[in-house]
Amino acid sequence: MKKRSDLLITGDARVANRALLRALGLTDADFGKPFIGVINTWSEINPGHVHLRQLAEAVKQGIRAKGGLPFEINTIALCDGIAQGHEGMKYILPSRNLIADSIELAVQANRFDALVLLASCDKIVPACWLAVARLDIPAIMVTGGPMMPGRYKGEDLVLPQAREAVGRLRRGEITEEEFKEIEESICPGPGSCSMMGTANSTSFLTEVMGLSLPGCGTAHAVNAKKIRLARASGEQIMQLWQKNLRPSQILTLSALRNAITVSMALGGSTNVVLHLLALAYELNIPLSLETFDEISRQVPFICNIRPSGKYPILALEEAGGVPAILNEIRHFLDLSVMTVTGNTMLENIKGAQNRNPEVICSPQNPLRKEGGIAILRGSLAPGGSVVKQSAVSEKMLVHTGPARVFENEESAREAVLAGQIKPGEVVVIRYEGPKGGPGMREMLSVTASIVGMGLADSVALVTDGRFSGSTRGPCIGHIVPEAQDGGPIALVKDGDLISINIPQRRLDLLVSEPELKKRHQAWSAPPLKINKGYLKSYAEKVSSADQGCI
Repeated sequence: MKKRSDLLITGDARVANRALLRALGLTDADFGKPFIGVINTWSEINPGHVHLRQLAEAVKQGIRAKGGLPFEINTIALCDGIAQGHEGMKYILPSRNLIADSIELAVQANRFDALVLLASCDKIVPACWLAVARLDIPAIMVTGGPMMPGRYKGEDLVLPQAREAVGRLRRGEITEEEFKEIEESICPGPGSCSMMGTANSTSFLTEVMGLSLPGCGTAHAVNAKKIRLARASGEQIMQLWQKNLRPSQILTLSALRNAITVSMALGGSTNVVLHLLALAYELNIPLSLETFDEISRQVPFICNIRPSGKYPILALEEAGGVPAILNEIRHFLDLSVMTVTGNTMLENIKGAQNRNPEVICSPQNPLRKEGGIAILRGSLAPGGSVVKQSAVSEKMLVHTGPARVFENEESAREAVLAGQIKPGEVVVIRYEGPKGGPGMREMLSVTASIVGMGLADSVALVTDGRFSGSTRGPCIGHIVPEAQDGGPIALVKDGDLISINIPQRRLDLLVSEPELKKRHQAWSAPPLKINKGYLKSYAEKVSSADQGCI
């Protein structure tokens, strides 16, 4: 069977190439084997990736067992949580595109025949989606698995509760000792944060789209099941290579619509909107915000997982994981799509059972009748905006209040923690978009402070930045056009009334057209905040949020 890697080793003109490979210990017998790239994203400073070396070893065992020759390489893996609340967060979303580019470079230069990609966290998983779509050689993903939940005073903890504890401490609700104990208990070991944040949302959608083996999404990082799945993935990539089953045969429009559908049922992170739009761009598949909203209105929210629900991710694994969810909402899905098993989704979910209807509700008895994410438009967001409506209390689905305007995340957070934000107000954080940030930071430190200060049911937040998947409350992001591009959010003043109507999908600035025109004439774009390095290049080239920040 002809191999891409033959280009490195065939003919007398490749003598130097073979000599270099022999320096690695390769033999003549090895040259006859397919070269399988094992793209690892292991990192010592990222708890979601610190265990991936062990999984990579299992992957390589599987590849060797089926006659392949694995080559492990590494790429960037930044932790969103560690970067939260400071300048480091500006680099997180831009890293997605750079990771995809780095994988492309390594794979094309080394002429790998097929790929196994290991990833866990927020931007790394979708970066791998983009890379496999672009390269279109046989590929399979192994997602690293969720972290076990923390435990404190007999209750499960997930990471956002640490940030919310800041407000609780300042209000005198908990002591310094309790605050420290929460900090020390909340992250008990390796894995992606144990709630329906972006990392787990994208890992689950990796399985939904057919890029990972069934059960991989919810198999926890510390469970030996994950090691077995990693070895099985190494074995399976050899089948994919032999059959030449490529991502373009798996990542179809139906697969993307299935991913959106499941995200709505999950109450998944708003960030999946950006990442699926970017993936569609790589695949040259038309996809817009309207598709997300169309599906949201049809598919109920059924997964009782934090932050929108009651339980940590562990409960979802115990209830049957992604296959159980797929089986529950099968009538909303295209079950004929192909997957890396070589079988269709329909074949993969045969026998799947929902072991806990309190965790995975039935579509007939959902947590909410609509999906987890809603797309809002209006005079404040003519190009669209995104909200995780499953995490908004019923009393805040419709709200009108005066604006409190901030030019960055830090000043807004300090105002919240200082008690300067009053019930009924709408916090506006601008110049945090893809260009204006640059990097479209997540406003998690602000949203968690609002919750911790007891304002989640009375204060809304709107921004041209993003939110963490762990955000809860009436938080509307991804506003297009962003402030840096002269969008209406750049024209808001303190005291302007902002109207939010999530059921009607509206986000409006209640200021007259003549006044807005006057303000726009007086406005001019500020200079970019960063004028060197990668972020300068990113800000100059990045597309808007409704196009996936590509």
